[in-house]
Amino acid sequence: MSTILRQHAEELFAQELEELKKQDTNKIPANWVLSPQSVVTYLMGGKLKNGFEITPKYIGNKRLMEIAVATLTTDRALLLYGLPGTAKSWVSEHLAAAVSGNSTLIVQGTAGTGEDAIRYGWNYARLLAEGPSEKALVETPLMRAMKDGKIARIEELTRIGADVQDALITVLSEKTLPVPELNIEIQAVKGFNVIATANNRDKGVNELSSALKRRFNTVILPVPDSIEEEIDIVKRRVESFEKTMELPAEPPALQEIRRIVTIFRELRSGVTADGKTKLKTPSGTLSTAEAISVVNSGLAMAAYFGDGQLKAHDIAAGIIGAVVKDPVQDRIVWQEYLETVVKPREEWKDVYRACRDLGI
Repeated sequence: MSTILRQHAEELFAQELEELKKQDTNKIPANWVLSPQSVVTYLMGGKLKNGFEITPKYIGNKRLMEIAVATLTTDRALLLYGLPGTAKSWVSEHLAAAVSGNSTLIVQGTAGTGEDAIRYGWNYARLLAEGPSEKALVETPLMRAMKDGKIARIEELTRIGADVQDALITVLSEKTLPVPELNIEIQAVKGFNVIATANNRDKGVNELSSALKRRFNTVILPVPDSIEEEIDIVKRRVESFEKTMELPAEPPALQEIRRIVTIFRELRSGVTADGKTKLKTPSGTLSTAEAISVVNSGLAMAAYFGDGQLKAHDIAAGIIGAVVKDPVQDRIVWQEYLETVVKPREEWKDVYRACRDLGI
């Protein structure tokens, strides 16, 4: 088993990608590893003609994945847009892995991301010693993607300052990256494109300019439609985590995952599952990603400080930590939910006691 904590998608699912490649009979665009149809199969899962099973990477509307893949065959870049925790980065990574065989050409957007992280930088020791030259140029992941005809990923595009965001306009519209200091330009090779992710819920978000928006085709990734869909997503991701971390714990019972997902969905929507009780909503997003995190941390608690079986007292702290982001307002929301919704549910008595024991 690999000692790497988190393998890249193209490494972790190398066998699936290889099987898809072997059986791919559709037209493959220049510098793509798979045809668009096979990329969608890789994302959505399915059984190949030889019986090989492809595991689903995205559980949701297949049409959204078809639109995303089709966009990458055009001259428009792809913007995966949605609330935090709707699998934007996950989909971005797997798209890049299936299209280019390389998901590592990534720029992580932050408030401190500068133009040199997007366009190019300089090796200043060499620059001072030799003056401006191509050898002194430090290539960014975006520049390497242009040269090699690969997919570049830009995570959290809206966290990058507006003036830095606009450095992308020439690249996306002209497929060219000018280097005026050397009087040269880098022209994109066929197969190059950009996948960006963005959300509008977190603090510190910078709106995209209309000029930049026009260079992207936007695909909005929604929260899971049904509770069963969300439970399936959590279950699959937790199984992957447990396998990677080699936790000495039993796989979580489906009822424990269901309870966590139910709590998150009810607080997220502001109404109980039966539609009878209206609820106050907390300040956090309570996304599927956070539900996965709660189960994972609960498994770690059960493995090392419990009997190896996930129980209510293993997940209580994780649930409260996810819900109570604002110590004043969210605390009131949680206490009201605990007393009016959790307490009356006979099968949830253990969750109620575990949460009450924490005194929050």
